[in-house]
Amino acid sequence: MSVHVVTGAFGYSGMYIAARLLDEGATVRTLTDSPNRPNPFGDRVKPERFHFNEPAKLVEALRGADVLYNTYWVRFNHKGFTHATAVENTLKRFAAAKRAGVRRVVHISITNPSENSELEYFRGKARLERELISSGLTYSILRPTVLFGREDILVNNIAWTLRPFPLFGVFGDGQYRLQPIYVDDLAELAVREGKSNQNSTIDAIGPETFTFRELVETIGAIIGKPRRIIFVSPGFGFLVAKVIGKMVGDVFLTRKEIEGLMRNLLWTASGPAGKTKLTDWARRHVDTLGVRYASELARRQKLGVAYQKL
Repeated sequence: MSVHVVTGAFGYSGMYIAARLLDEGATVRTLTDSPNRPNPFGDRVKPERFHFNEPAKLVEALRGADVLYNTYWVRFNHKGFTHATAVENTLKRFAAAKRAGVRRVVHISITNPSENSELEYFRGKARLERELISSGLTYSILRPTVLFGREDILVNNIAWTLRPFPLFGVFGDGQYRLQPIYVDDLAELAVREGKSNQNSTIDAIGPETFTFRELVETIGAIIGKPRRIIFVSPGFGFLVAKVIGKMVGDVFLTRKEIEGLMRNLLWTASGPAGKTKLTDWARRHVDTLGVRYASELARRQKLGVAYQKL
């Protein structure tokens, strides 16, 4: 029976990857910074800390594994976690995987990464891709845009904003595009790529493409809260996002995330890798989508609490 190590199996995408591996009869271990978070798999998934500062322990945690599924990352820089630290920690994990004899790494990246990008998120992801490619490990690099699912943040919080407020502000002209992929479609792709021996880089996008304005209008129509769209400058939109963030005790949206959206970095010309339509999924979850706010900081700071589901 093959052994697979998934980072963050008690979290979001890692949980879906672990579930699919278990369904196929694999032995699954997880590397996590929150071993006390409720374990949805019981004794079927053994947690182990990341051990970033203890290389020998990190190697031992990976020893005997056939595939490492790396979902580890941070959405933005904040007190206690940064993109730079996430890059360095991931490089330590790649090095440990090679020393431990891991056959393959399936790595979750982002669409349109570039080491020349002004955006640290995309620059860091590009560096990790380069380092993994040159590591000598066989690899599959998956590049999703926006994930949606029951533990979602972005789509859920768009709906959450639409429910009480009569207006919705869209940055610029709202014509920049997104291609959301269902988190379980990403997990299915990751598990399939784990079985391969061929190096690959795949744009992991869903079957529907929206402009940002269309995405907001579509979600509003589905949840029965169509709202008037107003067009605002990125600077003003960021100020509003900061106010909302203070209201809910979270980082609602960062200036860099707005820039990434408006530069069309969450869109590619590739064909879809996922099959589940966001519109179909949202209709199935219309009664819960956006009813409660989903907090990024709560996930990072409350390490003993399960991720909130829609």
